[in-house]
Amino acid sequence: MVPWAHSAEKGGGEEAKPGCCRGDAAEIQRLHQTVDRLYSQFKAKEAALELEKILQFDANNFEAHVKLARAYIDIGDMVQESGTDWQQKRIGAYRLAEGFARKATKLNPSSTWGHFWTAVSVGNIAVQSSVAKQVELAGEIKNFIEKAISLDPQNGFAYHAYGVWHRKMAEIGKMGRMFASVLYGRSLPQGSMEKSIEYLKQALHFNPNVIASRLELARSYAAVDDLPQARTLLASIRERPVRFSDDSKHKQKAEQMLAELSDR
Repeated sequence: MVPWAHSAEKGGGEEAKPGCCRGDAAEIQRLHQTVDRLYSQFKAKEAALELEKILQFDANNFEAHVKLARAYIDIGDMVQESGTDWQQKRIGAYRLAEGFARKATKLNPSSTWGHFWTAVSVGNIAVQSSVAKQVELAGEIKNFIEKAISLDPQNGFAYHAYGVWHRKMAEIGKMGRMFASVLYGRSLPQGSMEKSIEYLKQALHFNPNVIASRLELARSYAAVDDLPQARTLLASIRERPVRFSDDSKHKQKAEQMLAELSDR
C-alpha cells in the first residue's frame, strides 16, 4: 500500500549510517538503489535479500529496517490462500516484519514510519488470528497508529490504518461490548463507523490515488448503507493506475463489490 523510495512520504529519508569506512557507505547507498529498483518491479523477496546485505554492513541502518518491514508485509500478502498452512506462512512473514519495525522505532523513535509499520504488521497478524486475539492486540495497534500520526499529521497511510481499525472494532462491537468482555476477558476498544469514514477520507486527502484507501472507504460507506457513495468510490478505482503490488488485487475486489452492491 505504501510507495517505496527515499522520501519522507514513504518511510525512507534517513541517511544510511556508514559502516567502518567510506567504501561501506557507498556500498550501502548502492544496495538501497538496487532495493528501490527491485521494489518498483514488485519483487519484494529479492528486495529483502538486498536489504539483509545492508544490515551486514550496518546492523542499525534505520532505512533498511523500515524497508524490510514493508517487504515482509508484501511477502506475507503474496502467500496464496491454499494448502493447510497458508495462514501460518502469512503470520510468519508478518512477524518478521514486526521485528524489523519494532527495531526501527528504537533506532529512530521520532520517525513516524517505525511506529506505522509496527501497527501494520501487528494489525496483519491480528487479521489472520481469532477474534479474541484481535481484541487482545487492538489497543496496541491503536497506540502505534496514534503515535505515527502525532509524529507526522500528514501521514495519510496512518490515517488509512486508523480508518480500517475503527471499522474492525465497530464490527466486533456489534455483538455487544458486555458480551465481548465476557467472551474475551477484556473490554473492547471504542471504534465507530463514523470515525472510520472520517479517517479514510483524511487518508484520501493526503493520498488521493491510493486504491486501497478508496476500497476501504467504500467498505465503510457500505457498512452504514451509504450505497451511492460506496458505488462512486468503487467505480473510480477503475481509472486509477496500478502503483503498488496489491493494486491489481484491490481492483478485482472493487469490481466484485460493485457487482454485489448493484443488487442492493
